[in-house]
Order: sequence, then structure tokens, then C-alpha cells
Amino acid sequence: MNVLLALVLAIAALLLALAALLFLFTRRTARRVEAALPPAGRFVDVPGARLHVVERGQGPTLLLLHGLSGQLGNFSYGMIEPLARDFHVVAVDRPGAGYSTRSPGAGADLPAQADVLAALIDKLGLDRPLVVGHSLGGAIALALAIGHPGRVGGLALVAPLTHPPGGIPSVFKALTIARPWVRRLVAWTLAVPMSIARSEQVMEIVFGPDPVPADFATRGYGLLALRPGHFIAASEDLIAAGHSLPPLLPRYDALRLPVSILFGRDDRILDPAQNGEALAARVPGATLILVTGGHMLPITAVDTTVEFVRKSAARLQEVSLVPA
Repeated sequence: MNVLLALVLAIAALLLALAALLFLFTRRTARRVEAALPPAGRFVDVPGARLHVVERGQGPTLLLLHGLSGQLGNFSYGMIEPLARDFHVVAVDRPGAGYSTRSPGAGADLPAQADVLAALIDKLGLDRPLVVGHSLGGAIALALAIGHPGRVGGLALVAPLTHPPGGIPSVFKALTIARPWVRRLVAWTLAVPMSIARSEQVMEIVFGPDPVPADFATRGYGLLALRPGHFIAASEDLIAAGHSLPPLLPRYDALRLPVSILFGRDDRILDPAQNGEALAARVPGATLILVTGGHMLPITAVDTTVEFVRKSAARLQEVSLVPA
């Protein structure tokens, strides 16, 4: 019995030592990443979040919303600069992503994130912007238009999540942790080293069939994913989207604003038919454009995506000029 107890204690001590090493590695990695890639914008406090925001240019306003496990670097990689020549571009790290933080107890569901963005629109005095939503950002853009129709001029959705998927993409399975304490434990021990070990495989799926740009980790701020807070927020987003997306579907028919959709035919994350064609069929006047490419069009097809946003903005302008 004493031998068994000693063995159990030895194993427990070994596990604690391993956990401590993983914690130290995670903290050191996060600090190095943040030192190398500091915030590029300013911070705006709104109910439920402290948001990191980048603003560039003048003209009609574009509000850019990134997807799951992303941050505004997905847009600053190549889209913000050309769009800022003719537009007032506002790119935001969603609550918990990038350098934004989610307030304790604040929800991560789609309506809650839409409320945060509506508060940001009010705080910055934005006049019915064209909301550009990529991936999960597309679902949040829809929730914003549905819940706060007076604050949105139109939607330009890039590879948007619009309908519940048949299953969770394999690259996001690690985020499906429902219990907060387990999520936090994993975030501070296993998540970062596992992300490093699986990065090539994950990026191939997320970007494929398009190649992953060699400078995405730095120019696209991809390294910011190697932080425990990022993992926690992405997991919260994924879990919350699962139960808050279905109630939005019956309300798509009531949308009365210009909606444009861009999808890559070879998207490996979201099905263009299930999310693009299905939404276009539900929303009156919605348009769908299918192009060659995968899921990360804001990075892999910058010119195409910028032109899509420009045409969506022109369409919005045409609608605003029509007499009521």
C-alpha cells in the first residue's frame, strides 16, 4: 500500500511539474509575441468590452469584422490600405480577440457581440456603415443588422457563417470545451505548444487550396493566436455561436438592406452552398459572387476582396440615392 501511495504521489508530482513547465512556456511565448507585435491602433471602452480599433482614411465608413480565431490583422494584411484611399475604414478586434478584451461575465453569443459593435458605432459616431464580415464575423454582421437595423447601412459578407454547419471543422475541434475551468486550464498548458506543433497542418486547411503567405505570422499578426487569452475567447465564441446562430435564421427574410456575399468555391471551412447560396436565397435582393479560392480571401485574394467591398459600397450608395 505504501508503495502504491508513493507511486501515485510521484506521478502527481511529475504532472504538476509538467503543468508548471507548460505554464511558464505559455507565458513566455505570449510575452514574446506581444513584444514583437504590439497594438497598432487605439482602445475604445464600450459596455461589455475594451476594443482595439484601427481607423484609416476618410469617406463613407466601412466596419471590418474578422472571423473565429482571427484578429484585425486579417484585414490590415492587405485590405485596409487600398480601401482607406476612398473610405473611412474601421477595423476592430472583436471582444477577446487580438488586443480586445471581453468584460467579466459578458456574453460571447452573436447578439451580445452585435450589441458591443452597436455600442462602438455609437461611440465613434459612425453613420450607418457598410459592415464587412468575414467567416464568423459574417454571422455577427447579420446579428448586428437584425438586432440594430438603424445602425447598419449594408452588409458585405466574405465567406460568412450563415447556417449551422453539419459538424465542427477539424481545425477547430480543440476549441469545443464547454467548461470554463477546463478551457482555462488547457489554454495555460497545452493549447500553445499544441498550436505550434500543428500550425502547418491547420494553416493548410484554413487557407487551402490557396498557399499560406510566408509572412502571415507577422504581417498578418497570426502569431497573436499563440496566447492563452486568444484560445479562451475563440473557444467561447465557437460554443456560443452554436446555440445563438439558429434563432437568427427565421429573421433573414426580414432583412431590408443591401447584402452582398463573396465565397471561394473551394472553401475548406464553410460550404459555399450551405452558407452563401442558402443566404442569398433567403435575403431579398442579396447577391452572391463565387470566385476561385479558399476561405481566407481577405489575405489570399486581396484585390478580389477589395473590389468586392468597393462594389458593395457603390451598391449601398446607389440605394441611398433612390427617393423614398
